[in-house]
Amino acid sequence: MSKPVVAITRPKDRAKKACEIVEKLGGSAILAPTLDLEPVNTESLKNLVARKDELDWIIFTSPTTIVSLNKFYPDFISTLKCKLAVIGNKTGKLAEKNELTVDLMPNDFTAEGLIEEFKKRGITGKTIGIPRTASARPILPQELEKLGNEVILAEAYKSLFPMNEKAVQELIRKIENKEIDAAKVLEKYNIAYIYPDTYTVPDMMELLFKTWREENE
Repeated sequence: MSKPVVAITRPKDRAKKACEIVEKLGGSAILAPTLDLEPVNTESLKNLVARKDELDWIIFTSPTTIVSLNKFYPDFISTLKCKLAVIGNKTGKLAEKNELTVDLMPNDFTAEGLIEEFKKRGITGKTIGIPRTASARPILPQELEKLGNEVILAEAYKSLFPMNEKAVQELIRKIENKEIDAAKVLEKYNIAYIYPDTYTVPDMMELLFKTWREENE
């Protein structure tokens, strides 16, 4: 059986672990970031920092949020007095590395999973800060506001097209030539896809290789 070829399209600084997992599972990884993340100090982020003492909760949905806050406001995280919710193990571990206590992390590492936890706990009438990228889905702030909370949104980083266009073009060529056995697929194209019960890179790769081997036995 030949090695499955897996395209890793995550930002370069977050793709190393995924590539290591692919190699460990017996595959061949091709790194072709289709997105770059750039911390930015926006007016909305300045507003969130200025209102820090009003916060009852702050939500970190990505490690990049923490990186951005540490870059522009080094004292912000260390002086937080509100409760903290995070989405995902990696975000939670980075928060703890910054000596924060994670009060809430849903088992379902999605915005929907976090919303469900807020509903279960009856969290309402609170001021909640959400620093993230402006291109993120609106469901999280919308649903938290429906619960009666005030949400302070802040753009902490931008999602940009990758600087290495050559790598992306090479990825497209390999996909078209059927040289890639696994790449990110989009629902809007009606392409069948699989996903693990827990949204982590290790679980995703384990499922991917299990499915590939079953189909290629």
